[in-house]
Amino acid sequence: MGRHPKSRLQMSDAEIVRAFQGSDYPPILSVDQAARLAGVPKKTIYDWSSRGLLQDIAVRRGKRLRVLRDRFVRFLFSEQG
Repeated sequence: MGRHPKSRLQMSDAEIVRAFQGSDYPPILSVDQAARLAGVPKKTIYDWSSRGLLQDIAVRRGKRLRVLRDRFVRFLFSEQG
């Protein structure tokens, strides 16, 4: 039997906005919030960032890492995530 191609589940910008209306996830996330949203340990968020996987998605501000929610969601639903 042949293998099924990997499904690509993508969300439009409008779908992302609708999904977060009235949620506890602001447009700019802390590492705690990003980890909770992705269902992974905080260590994983820091690992992804240090490996360059969150380039243009997360930025350091002083000692803190901040994650752009909508870009992060796109990353999670991409082939890299």
